[in-house]
Amino acid sequence: VGNDIINLLENTDFPAEIEYLPESDLKFQEDAFGTLGLAILIAIVLVYLVMVALYESYLHPFVVLFSIPLSVIGALLALALAQEAISIFSILGMIMLVGLVTKNAILVVDFINTIRKNGATMLWAIVRAVKLRIRPILMTAISTVVGMLPIALSQTAGSEWKNGLGWALIGGITSSMLLSLVIVPVVYLMAENAKSKFKKWTRGKKS
Repeated sequence: VGNDIINLLENTDFPAEIEYLPESDLKFQEDAFGTLGLAILIAIVLVYLVMVALYESYLHPFVVLFSIPLSVIGALLALALAQEAISIFSILGMIMLVGLVTKNAILVVDFINTIRKNGATMLWAIVRAVKLRIRPILMTAISTVVGMLPIALSQTAGSEWKNGLGWALIGGITSSMLLSLVIVPVVYLMAENAKSKFKKWTRGKKS
């Protein structure tokens, strides 16, 4: 709406002595969105670097990061269905999602690696890990969603500022819970197959 108003003003012929400037909420919102966008990027990079140190691998943390776009899809869909605008609080919710939803993918990927170390085939390890980790993922996701409902549904004074935060978290966690159990294992399988082909290719080059 703010951009539409600015475009309307730009296409309007004013007398030479009249000037206009975006102020108040519109100005603060523009500054805040830029800062929060940078914060999301920094959060993703830091999460990736921490996982690289823990896994001692650059590939598996990359697989885990695929859960973040899945959560953003759910967050935006929930905001749209609840007819909530993207605000500072809803973006803060998306920043929180970076840490909340990656734990689901970490549970799956870490257990796949554990099973494979015991000699299991990759496909069997993926299926087994998803079956055994679906219960803790569901428990944590459902408890978080239930805990966010009072914030999302609140009708008290000033609640309109916080409703977006609740809906962003509810939508992001729900979509990540459902999609990460399918997409993340598929990405893991594709990444490992690509890794195997690359190793064979490099060995062929050396020989």
